[in-house]
Amino acid sequence: MKEMSAVDWRGRPCNPDKHGGMKAAVFVLGLQAFEMMAIAAVGNNLISYVFNEMHFPLSKSANLVTNFVGTVFLLSLLGGFLSDSYLGSFWTMFIFGFVELFGFILLALQAHVPQLRPPHCQMVDAHLCEEAKGYKALIFYVALYLVALGSGCLKPNIISHGADQLRLVNKDSNKLSSYFNAAYFSFCTGQLIALTLIVWLQTRYGMDVGFGVSAAAMLVALISLISATFLYSNKPPRGSIFTPFAQVFVAAFSKRKQICPSNTEMLHGSQNSVPNPNHLFANNSSNVANLLHTDKFRFLDKACIKIEDGSERSESPWRLCTVAQVEQVKIIMSVIPIFACTIIFNTILAQLQTFSVQQGSAMNTQITKHFHIPPASLQAIPYILLIFVVPLYELCFVPTARRITGMESGISPLQRVGTGLFIATFSMVCAALVETKRRNSALHRNEIVSIFWIAPQFLIFGLSEMFTAVGLIEFFYMQSLEGMQSFLTAMTYCSYSFGFYLSSVLVSLVNKVTSSSSSSSSTSSGWLGDNNLNKDRLDLFYWLLAALSLINFFNYLFWSKRYSYHPSLSKLQHQLDLDNHNVNGDPSKNHIKQGDLPLPPA
Repeated sequence: MKEMSAVDWRGRPCNPDKHGGMKAAVFVLGLQAFEMMAIAAVGNNLISYVFNEMHFPLSKSANLVTNFVGTVFLLSLLGGFLSDSYLGSFWTMFIFGFVELFGFILLALQAHVPQLRPPHCQMVDAHLCEEAKGYKALIFYVALYLVALGSGCLKPNIISHGADQLRLVNKDSNKLSSYFNAAYFSFCTGQLIALTLIVWLQTRYGMDVGFGVSAAAMLVALISLISATFLYSNKPPRGSIFTPFAQVFVAAFSKRKQICPSNTEMLHGSQNSVPNPNHLFANNSSNVANLLHTDKFRFLDKACIKIEDGSERSESPWRLCTVAQVEQVKIIMSVIPIFACTIIFNTILAQLQTFSVQQGSAMNTQITKHFHIPPASLQAIPYILLIFVVPLYELCFVPTARRITGMESGISPLQRVGTGLFIATFSMVCAALVETKRRNSALHRNEIVSIFWIAPQFLIFGLSEMFTAVGLIEFFYMQSLEGMQSFLTAMTYCSYSFGFYLSSVLVSLVNKVTSSSSSSSSTSSGWLGDNNLNKDRLDLFYWLLAALSLINFFNYLFWSKRYSYHPSLSKLQHQLDLDNHNVNGDPSKNHIKQGDLPLPPA
């Protein structure tokens, strides 16, 4: 295969023997692990800090956390846009990495200086505690959203820059699926350390120490990034990626009264011959130029109708687009339903970082006579499991599935996502059952159950996340065109954002509906309107999420069965699978239908 357009840190053409490959991707994995360690230690225990130290009410604290995490992931779109259009992945990560580092330092400073926080107070009597306002709240929000800006702009570029090391020079392109599994492994490692060691430091020595350790971890992450500057194979930015998209919609609208020709060869820039895979990754974005016409979203094809009025004057690019431009827009529109089906999944994740932490605070946290487990550390349980499961998945499941399907990744990304969405439902079922037991024990028997009762809901969701999160990232990356990898990868994180925002909306909506319809004094403020979980009905909220998750799974089945991979991109992926499979086995088994989903387990 020919090389993609790739340059070193000085803008010179890359040397395949010197630049890129796994040796460069390893440093990106180091950045992934340490940055995740820093942000996870803040995000996963943030509700304890804003509730106990900043004295925000419980429901407001939960919404503040979900809005923060949602903003982190929403800003990934900005990071992807800046990277693909203007800065490139490396410089985007370099700049915003220091923005995130400054945010951590400011959080640590506020947590350390008492004058920058409200007076200490036990939130058992919340009405007696002074809520953070004025300059104290301003400092907190500025610090928090500097972290959000930095982390959000880093996230899509970490994934795409690491994958680019394997794909830009094509020498390790058949290892992409393994790289995504390795990236998730480093993600789990960072989460595990954050949720055990750093959360323990926060609980034992104070949040100022915890935030300071997060700042130190972020500094190590930046050192890991910078250390391989001379090894990276960089994808140069290609100007605004939004302008060609806007031109398609404007041109299609301006010619909305035109009739599309039955012969697609008459469309401007039509190229319906099957592209040679050797040219898909050539210079000058030939994988864009060679996009085949598809019959989806035919109304957009009107942007390619050339008006024959006898004049020699060429039409404006805002009036006439090429088939390749239109097909780029079709690819984006095609993946939107798949993207939307993962939003509920991330709404469930939001509960594990907010209400489940408070749920653990109302349980018996004692492990030994002198040691109490921090409630936020329970989120480490799935990552302890996944530290072992992810390698087993890569070493055992993938080779077995590969022999059956002929795919390098074992199963398709869509199959992987669907499996995770199905499993996630049982996380909320388990959470509802455990909360019912905890609440009944506290109210009727005056007993406090062990905190380990909520471990299964974390374990189940962790397993589902291994399937859904990695599958979604791989799906978006493989469906992206040259110059769009960071932006499309950012759409994965945008799903997290919408999921966390939806959580905030659901909490407020449920409180409003249940408070207005309830006549019981114990729930007069709604299912989640009290600062005391024994008075709230968190169990009913979990059952609601379980029902929404199951409905969402069937919705995903509907859209994934109807999704068709773009022929230009699937041709390339098929060729990569074929090249690798011909080395190891029978090439006759390579052709598969990637959109099919496995039946749910019995």
